[in-house]
Amino acid sequence: MSRVFHRRLDADYPTAVAGEGVHLVDAAGRRYLDASGGAAVSCLGHGHPEVREAIKAQVDRLAFAHTGFFTTEVAERLADHLVAHAPAGIDKVYFVSGGSEAMEAALKLARQYFVERGEPRRGRFVARRQSYHGNTLGALAVGGNAWRRAPFAPLLVDVEHVTPAYAYREQGAGESDAAFVDRLAGELDATIERLGPETVVGFVAEPVVGATMGAVPAPRGYFAAIRRVLDRHGCLLILDEVMCGMGRTGTLYACEQEGVTPDLVTVAKGLGAGYAPIGALLAHGRVVEAIRRGSGAFQHGHTYVGHALACAAALAVQEVIERDDLLARVRALGARLDAGLRARFGDHPHVGDIRGRGLFRGLELVADRATKQPFDPALALHARLKAEAMARGLMVYPMGGTVDGRRGDHVLLAPPFICTEADIDTIVDRLDAAVAAAVGG
Repeated sequence: MSRVFHRRLDADYPTAVAGEGVHLVDAAGRRYLDASGGAAVSCLGHGHPEVREAIKAQVDRLAFAHTGFFTTEVAERLADHLVAHAPAGIDKVYFVSGGSEAMEAALKLARQYFVERGEPRRGRFVARRQSYHGNTLGALAVGGNAWRRAPFAPLLVDVEHVTPAYAYREQGAGESDAAFVDRLAGELDATIERLGPETVVGFVAEPVVGATMGAVPAPRGYFAAIRRVLDRHGCLLILDEVMCGMGRTGTLYACEQEGVTPDLVTVAKGLGAGYAPIGALLAHGRVVEAIRRGSGAFQHGHTYVGHALACAAALAVQEVIERDDLLARVRALGARLDAGLRARFGDHPHVGDIRGRGLFRGLELVADRATKQPFDPALALHARLKAEAMARGLMVYPMGGTVDGRRGDHVLLAPPFICTEADIDTIVDRLDAAVAAAVGG
C-alpha cells in the first residue's frame, strides 16, 4: 500500500519512470503524449539536455544560500532576464517556490504598498467569479471557484467577485464585444464605488483564465478598460500569469497582448518548466519605490525564496526559449492546433466552445449545443474524458465546474513548445477518439 498522500485516495496512479521530449513513460513501458504539460508546466518537454546540465552545474557550485544572508549570481541573472523582457515599468522580481506562493506574496505586497503610502484603510480585493489563483488561503480567497472555496469558507478573507470576461456564457445575445467590455468595466467601477475606493487595494485577474474555465481570453479592450477604472480609483492591477504566462499564449507575458502594464504580475509553471519548483512575483517600480521610501523591506519571506538550484533551472529554460525563438513556434503551432480543433470539433454536438491563444486551448463540453446546457455533474464527464485520453496514451487537463463551480465540463490543452506538427495532429486525433468514447458523437 502506498504511503503517499495522493490527490485522490480512491485512485490508482501509474508510476512515471522516464520523460523523453513530449512523452512520459510509466513503469509498464506505456508512453503518454503530454498534451497538457502536466498542468501547463512542461513547456520544454521532459529531459531537456541543456536544462539538465544547468541544474547539475549549479548543484556542483551551490545548491542553497538563505536570502537573509546572501544573493546568488544565478538569481540576479534570472531577475535581469525577466525584467528585461517584461512590460515597461516592471522593476523587481521576488522569487518563490510556486504559483500559490507567488499570489500570496502579491496580495501581501499590494497591501503593504498602501500601508507604506499612509492608506491603511485599503484592505479589500476585487476578483472575478470562476477564477483560480491558487490553494493557499489568501490565493483561495481571491479565487472565484465556489467548489474549491466552500470547505474553507470560514478561513477566507472577504473578497468581492464580479462577472468574468467569459463571452461564451456571459455576453448577451446581440451584445457587441465593445458593449460587453463596457458593461464589465462598469460593473467593476460600481463595485469599487459601493465598497468605497479608499478601502480597495486592487483587482486580481488571469489574462487568460486557465484551470477553472479552460483557456478563456478576454475580449479585445477589456484589460485596457479595467486599467482605466483602477487608475481612476487609485487601485492596483494584479495579474495572475501563473498558468498563461511565460510564453504559453505566444508572448512571454500574456499581458503583452492586452496592451497594459500591471502593477504586480505573478508567474510560475512555465518559468521553470517543471525542472524545479519556482515561481515569481514581478513588481512595478512605483510599488517598489513606496516600500523603499517607507520601511525599506517587504514584510514577507519563506525559507526557499530565491533558491539557487531552482533559479538555475528557470534561467536555462528561459534562455532556451529565447535562443530557439520558441515563442514564434508557439504562435505557429497554436494556429495549427486551433485549426485542427475547429476542423474536428467545430460541428460536434457536444462541443459548445473552442477557445484560447497560442498553445493554450480549451474545449467546453455541453449536453446540448443549441442551449449550452451542461452535462449533469453526477456524470463526472471530465474524469471520464481524462481516463479515456490516458487509455489512448494522451495526457489532457479536463476539469468540472466550468459554469459555476458545480456544473459544466471542459478540457484544457497546453502541449510543450517543442512539439512537432505531427505531434499536434496526433493530439487532435487522440482527443477526438477520447471525446467520442466519453460522450459519443
